[in-house]
Amino acid sequence: MPSSFAETLRISFRISILASGSTGNATLLETERTTLLIDAGLGRKEILRRFEALGRRQPERVDAILITHEHSDHSTAVAQLARLWNCPAYLTEPTHREIVKMYAEDPEKPGKKATIERVEHIRPGERFQIGDIEINPFAIPHDAADPVGYAFRMNGTKVAIVTDLGYLPELVKQHLREADFLILESNHDLEMLKVGPYPWHIKQRVMSRTGHLSNAIVSEFLADAEVFDGRARHLVLAHLSEQNNNPEVARISAEEALNRRPAECAFRGTLHIASQHIPLGPFEL
Repeated sequence: MPSSFAETLRISFRISILASGSTGNATLLETERTTLLIDAGLGRKEILRRFEALGRRQPERVDAILITHEHSDHSTAVAQLARLWNCPAYLTEPTHREIVKMYAEDPEKPGKKATIERVEHIRPGERFQIGDIEINPFAIPHDAADPVGYAFRMNGTKVAIVTDLGYLPELVKQHLREADFLILESNHDLEMLKVGPYPWHIKQRVMSRTGHLSNAIVSEFLADAEVFDGRARHLVLAHLSEQNNNPEVARISAEEALNRRPAECAFRGTLHIASQHIPLGPFEL
């Protein structure tokens, strides 16, 4: 068998969602040649525990850590994990500045211990390559310095990750099209948020256009065949609030929306719910 043909039969991507939620986020994306960690909201010990829960060893090599934005549940361990794997961190310059500022103000991360030693600055809308993966960062509306989502392509397969955004602009919807694997925030149920324990100013922030996606907004998106193409083999609802949502509420909302799609545009993939505490995967595409 020619080697070029054999390569087409290999798995394009392996995706493991180590954690997704308000207290820590991390997703491992692997190909035959390249391993990426998207977000570093878990420390070294917890990363090891999550790999054990998946029944696998920690990867010997990670080629890069990609950060979506500076909030601590996405970036707190970027320096520690980049040092562990001796790899660069990819993030926008404004996000990098904010992380440096956060480290400077954190007495538990003094000096060199908190320094990201190898940094590559990226810009929304400018594609770049790491190993055999083409990466397209895109701007998202969130109350951070320069937040991004990511679309990854390899061997004709696309993975898209977008969490921490208050609404779905047209540009974001375009980046989610043709995704074979889609990780999409479904943060809160509006009624649960309104009667929940958060102070009113936090509730306003979460509901704002730079806050987080509600189940209702996600439902509208999933039901609309003109904006969501339904192509994904796996759809993962992510970054669920533990105070203002629960997995069954999010699942029922999404399933109802998917069932409203016209028959000719039916979603034929599988729906999953990511967890803050239990890793999900691996998925192979």
